[in-house]
Amino acid sequence: MSNDDLTHENFDFRGFDVPDLKAVTLASSSDGEQSKQPKTKHEDASRNRRHGKKKSKSDARSKKRAGAGKTSESFDDYEDYEEREAVSKADKKASKNRPGLFAPMTLREVTVRNRIWLPPMCTYSSFARDGRPTPFHYQHYVSRAFGGFGMVIVESTAVAPEGRITPCDLGLWEDGQIDAWRWIVDGIREAGAVPAIQLNHAGRKASTGCFAVGYDGQNVPEEAGGWPTMAPSEIAFGGLRTPRALSVDEIHGLVGAFAAAAGRAVAAGFQAIQIHAAHGYLISQFLDPLSNERDDEYGGDLTGRSRFLVEVVDAVRGAVPEGVPVLVRISATDWAAGGWDLDQTIALSKVLKEHGVDVMDVSTGGIMSGVSIPVKPNYQVPFAEQVKSKADIPVTAVGLITKPKQAAKILARGEADAVEIGRAALRDPYWPLRAANKLGIPSTEVPYAPQYVAGAY
Repeated sequence: MSNDDLTHENFDFRGFDVPDLKAVTLASSSDGEQSKQPKTKHEDASRNRRHGKKKSKSDARSKKRAGAGKTSESFDDYEDYEEREAVSKADKKASKNRPGLFAPMTLREVTVRNRIWLPPMCTYSSFARDGRPTPFHYQHYVSRAFGGFGMVIVESTAVAPEGRITPCDLGLWEDGQIDAWRWIVDGIREAGAVPAIQLNHAGRKASTGCFAVGYDGQNVPEEAGGWPTMAPSEIAFGGLRTPRALSVDEIHGLVGAFAAAAGRAVAAGFQAIQIHAAHGYLISQFLDPLSNERDDEYGGDLTGRSRFLVEVVDAVRGAVPEGVPVLVRISATDWAAGGWDLDQTIALSKVLKEHGVDVMDVSTGGIMSGVSIPVKPNYQVPFAEQVKSKADIPVTAVGLITKPKQAAKILARGEADAVEIGRAALRDPYWPLRAANKLGIPSTEVPYAPQYVAGAY
């Protein structure tokens, strides 16, 4: 697997085992049972018609699993998205009634022009190390807004200087940073997209290196601009330095920091706020029992471990206007035994909905190094579908979604309400416009800027 396949949005798979797809379970429930989604007879018959009497690879995999005596649903049962067919007339009818990639989506008082969103992807390009965006960020985000994305979610933006992943992260920890954002936000909006921002604190994964600083995969020494890290408990991530445990008063202070940063984001013109609770950063560290061994109100059971996130959501919700949507990015599983899993994600999503969260941005992984993650196209989509259906909350799907038909099918099947195009958008800022052409959508129904109509596909 190439290095390009090992980095994904603001999650870095380097240091993790990324095997060829094997039979790995989606997520264990608290009593050890697995969710099951058996194939229908129609689906089997359809597959036989395509392959004749010859057994397909999928049949061989199913037979192998059955021969091994496995009773739980495995990740293999969710593969071959490009080949899977509708299983009934009812499904086909439902698919036609579901919104397509270019259907608008309204969240509170904000209407997003389509369901192709740009996810937050770290660029580590605040080279002055002051958290302020630069002309690079203007070019990066505004070009993708002109490229037709519906929502443009700006990368991990620190709510405190010690919460940066690297010294070159963006920030909104002080009022003096607000003005530096306005021209970028205005540019995104003028191009027709909704500007959103991801607020984050890296916790024990802070003060690490990047291409602009060096020390790749390591902590940056204090003499080179690094700083001590903090976390729920004194548990290190991989080979990084051991963080100190946060006090309750410090936790309360960080809740306020998220709220203050959200207020600054709105003052800069952002129309939606995303709270980063995924990929092993601070909020994720509180959620997962593998990184949270606290015995106070911020540890222990699911209610205790999720308390910090719920308080952050309440604080952010109270700091922004009622019409501003609040999103939460979550790791649906951390792919580690005894850690955060899908059942806890669903339970938490129900709570967050009650506290005013409008969309769950469903990703996976990040809390532990050395775990196996079955990276492949659509590998995280089943998690999004489960959160959507069982928590009854809008979700976005992400995870090696690169092809127009692939993205369209995710919405047609009702597995997500929007898709996020990450790596492919780095290669092609105009991915939505090209996708419309591939899907046969007339250019008059696609968000071309007037200046680019002459070059329409």
